[in-house]
Amino acid sequence: MLSVVNADGITPNGSLIDEIVREGARRMLAAALEAEVNAYIAELADQRDENGRRLVVRNGFHQPRKVTTAAGNVEVKAPRVNDKRVDETTGERKRFSSAILPPWCRKSPKISEVLPLLYLHGLSSGDFVPALEQFLGSSAGLSPATVTRLTAQWQADQAAFMDCDLTGVDFVYVWVDGIHLNVRLEEAKACVLVLVGVRADGTKELVALKDGYRESGESWADLMRDCARRGMRAPVLAVGDGALGFWKALAEVFPETREQRCWVHKTANVLDAMPKSAQPGAKKAIQDIYNAEDRDHAAQAIKTFVQLYGAKFPKAVKKVTDDQDQLLAFYDFPAEHWIHLRTTNPIESTFATVRLRTKVTRGAGSRAAAPAMVFKLIESAQARWRAVNAPHLVALVRAGARFERGHLVERSEAVAA
Repeated sequence: MLSVVNADGITPNGSLIDEIVREGARRMLAAALEAEVNAYIAELADQRDENGRRLVVRNGFHQPRKVTTAAGNVEVKAPRVNDKRVDETTGERKRFSSAILPPWCRKSPKISEVLPLLYLHGLSSGDFVPALEQFLGSSAGLSPATVTRLTAQWQADQAAFMDCDLTGVDFVYVWVDGIHLNVRLEEAKACVLVLVGVRADGTKELVALKDGYRESGESWADLMRDCARRGMRAPVLAVGDGALGFWKALAEVFPETREQRCWVHKTANVLDAMPKSAQPGAKKAIQDIYNAEDRDHAAQAIKTFVQLYGAKFPKAVKKVTDDQDQLLAFYDFPAEHWIHLRTTNPIESTFATVRLRTKVTRGAGSRAAAPAMVFKLIESAQARWRAVNAPHLVALVRAGARFERGHLVERSEAVAA
C-alpha cells in the first residue's frame, strides 16, 4: 500500500518509519498466528468423527481488532478454528486459545508492564493519554481507570509476598531500615519498614516489607515476628542504624543474631553534635575507624578519636564509644564483605528511587497504597542488585567458620591454637 510522503518523511498516519514498523509488526504477527493455528490443526489431524471427517479444521478469521504494542497500534485478523471435540469431563466443546494473542488481549504484556512502572516513577494516571497517545498511535487502554485497575493489583501482590513461606530460604545477612513517606490524610509519622537479606549464595533479596509507625519497637517486632512465623531462620548479622526500635525487636525474636550499626548514620549523628568548624576533621577521623585494616587498628583509631575530640565534644564521642562493639562487628566477617556490612547502603540506594517518585507526585497516596508502591519499586530495582563480593564465603559464615583480620581461619589452625 503506497502512502503520500512529505519532504520531512511525514505521512497522513504519522512518520514513514513508524508506518513501516507497524506494517512489519502486523505482518509478522499475522504469520505467527497462522503458524500457531496450522501447528494446532496438524497435531490433531488424526482426530476424526465416525464418518472419518476431521474434528479440528480452519474456519476463516475473527473480526479485526486493534492491539496496542511497543511498535504502536496494530490491526490484527486472527485465524479461527472450528474444534468439534467434546471434553469428556465437562461435556463442553473444546476451544482453541492462542498463546500469542488471547481473546481478551488488547495490549501486549510489555505495554501492560510499562504503564504501572511509569506511574511508579512519577507519571500521573491522567497524563498517560497525552504522553503516550502519539507514541503508540492510539489512546486505547490508556485511561486512568485502566492504570488504576493495574496498580490495584500491587496491594494483592504485596499481601501474597508477605505471606510466602521462608522455610526454604536462608538469609545470612540482613539490612533493615524504614522510609518515611508523606501519606495524604494520614499520620505524618507513618513509614514503611524494609528488610533486605543476603542468601547463602550471595544474592540479595527483599525479605519483608510492612507499614509501621515511627520505626517503633512494636512495629519492628510485628515485622520480625511475622518473619519468624513464616519460617525465617535467624540471620548471622543484622545491619541497621541506631534506631532502638529494631534492636529491641531483634533481641526478642532473634537474640542470637549479631548487631552491626550503620557507619553512614552514625557519622551523621556524631557530626550533628559538633560545630561545623570541627566536622571536616572529625569526619576524616571517623573514616579512619571503619576503613582500618582490621579490628585492632580500628580500636586504636577510636582511641585517637577520643583523644582528639573527647575533651571538647564528649556527647559526640560518646555516640561512638557506647556502640563500639556493634560498630566494629563487621571486622569478624570476611574482608570481602566489609564494604557491604558496615552501612545500610543496599537499602538506602533503593530508597532514593522511592523518594524521587514521592517527590514528583507530592506524596505516596493512601496509607494502604504506600507499602504497595514501595514494594513494586523495590521489586523492580531488585533485578539490578548485584551479589556481595566473594559470594562463596557467605555459606561459610552460616556454617560458623571463623575469620580473623578478614581471612578464613582453617580448622586445623583453630585446633592448634
